[in-house]
Amino acid sequence: MKRWSFGALLLAYACGAQADVFNVIENKPLSETWLNAGFYSYHFQRDKNLNDSNPGLGAEYRFSTVASATAGRFYNSDRAYSNYLGVYYQPIQMGPLRLGAVVGGFNGYPKMRDGGWFPALIPTVSYEYQRVGVNIAIVPSYKDRLYGALSFQLKLKVFE
Repeated sequence: MKRWSFGALLLAYACGAQADVFNVIENKPLSETWLNAGFYSYHFQRDKNLNDSNPGLGAEYRFSTVASATAGRFYNSDRAYSNYLGVYYQPIQMGPLRLGAVVGGFNGYPKMRDGGWFPALIPTVSYEYQRVGVNIAIVPSYKDRLYGALSFQLKLKVFE
């Protein structure tokens, strides 16, 4: 067997073996309300003296198995208050994790539109178990205006 065909065979096997790892979540209606107390952000640029602790108050209303609306206020990485409003869309499942993104808007970052509102699309991973959960966001850097981070948001289900 030639090297390239052996490599192609290995690649095809690896892809087939991984096919069961990712699943598309069936879209069904839900009604769950979650509350959170802000974020913890681990910034990629550790030398910028950014605020990693981002306390606040937020809510997430999961209206389907793949989507939820979110809103809140927190003390951001630039040490100013921010508001956010968005929709999570997470149609992929990997084991107990939901994968997707949140699309929405933020304000309060002094170097971004003078603290005004701006749109954002942020990849997210969520894990929920009974009444507790966590959202993990992979926040990209944007020039010298926004600093990238892994952001962790613990949440508690309060209504079902």
